[in-house]
Amino acid sequence: MKFGLLIVSAMLVFALLAKFLLQDPGYVVINFRGYLVEMSVPGLVLIVGTLFVLIWLSVKLFRAPRKLGEAAGRYRAGRAGLRLTRGVIEVAEGNFAKGERLLARSAGISEAPLLNYLQAARAAHLLGQNERRDTWLKQAYENLPGAANAVLLTQAELQLDQEQYEQALATLRKIEENSPNHSHALMLLGRLYYRLEDWRHLSTLLPKLKKHGRLDAKTLNLWTNKVHREQLNSANDGPAVIEVWKGVARENKRNVELLEGYYTNLMRANMHDKAEKEIAATLKREWLAALVRLYGVVNGSDAGRQLKKAEGWLTNHGEDADLLLTAARLCLRNELWGKARSYLETVIAIRPTPDAFQEYGQLLNQLGEGEAAAEAYKAGLSLVAHPPLPAIPHLDPDPT
Repeated sequence: MKFGLLIVSAMLVFALLAKFLLQDPGYVVINFRGYLVEMSVPGLVLIVGTLFVLIWLSVKLFRAPRKLGEAAGRYRAGRAGLRLTRGVIEVAEGNFAKGERLLARSAGISEAPLLNYLQAARAAHLLGQNERRDTWLKQAYENLPGAANAVLLTQAELQLDQEQYEQALATLRKIEENSPNHSHALMLLGRLYYRLEDWRHLSTLLPKLKKHGRLDAKTLNLWTNKVHREQLNSANDGPAVIEVWKGVARENKRNVELLEGYYTNLMRANMHDKAEKEIAATLKREWLAALVRLYGVVNGSDAGRQLKKAEGWLTNHGEDADLLLTAARLCLRNELWGKARSYLETVIAIRPTPDAFQEYGQLLNQLGEGEAAAEAYKAGLSLVAHPPLPAIPHLDPDPT
């Protein structure tokens, strides 16, 4: 459109010039170093126009190879981009081998070769070809040094997925050398330690994860509580258990599983009185079923006082099966067989559990009721046995 307007405008200009020049063609004289050139104005215009055209054509011819190269490059890049797109689609659709070929063939001419290499590595990984996967990642690492962390992170993720923990650790160590507090690398390292159950190193890593990591709060709390629980379990004695508990953050001290671990390990360290006192104080603040059950097995020095406290809670929690079982256990410790039997039968009526039947069976044996005890044990075992698989329904043949 623009070229057409240019042609029309030029024709109009030349027509006007021709009209005036035909009426009076004019006269031009050029005297240069003894040379005299005489011509009409139309002749001069024709010579100048011809020179202009020759210069324009020369410039075009000079630039032609570069223009052709750029055009060829754009064509190749276009095809590479198309192959990249097709390769990604093939991988997404599960055609991993075809996707890998498309991605690999266009990597050398792609405008974004990193994507080609990383996607080809993922395709090889999904095919189970770990050596080929590492080859693509190596090429990306060597050809694109500016993307070293991206390549190493991808490699670590894929190694973790294949449970190649030793290799993943080595890869993450490389990232640590380049970027000591890389958030994603820290998260992957934490996941690795968690899978390896390496609580010592995970404990050391947790402060960095809290400061630099992008870990969601739920996972961070899970890992933190797990580390504290393992530290409690590995404590050598009572003072060590208490020291570990002092290092637990206030918000984590309200975690039920962590509380249970703390009190259980106090009991393991033969600090039953401290455990009994602290469990009772915690239950006064918050009624937690796990701690109610634990109160029935803590071996405090004053079993009578402990039973009295549990029976006092029955005023507000008379239908609580966990509390009734705890009261029954404390009655057994105090050799109150009749009261223990009453509590256990109430528990079994409200919510039969293997623990309740076990305690009931032991009590019946104590009372000399062997057959009834055997029935109680049998009933308890039936609650922990795997339920039978449902029968496959009969299928009538298709009438058609």
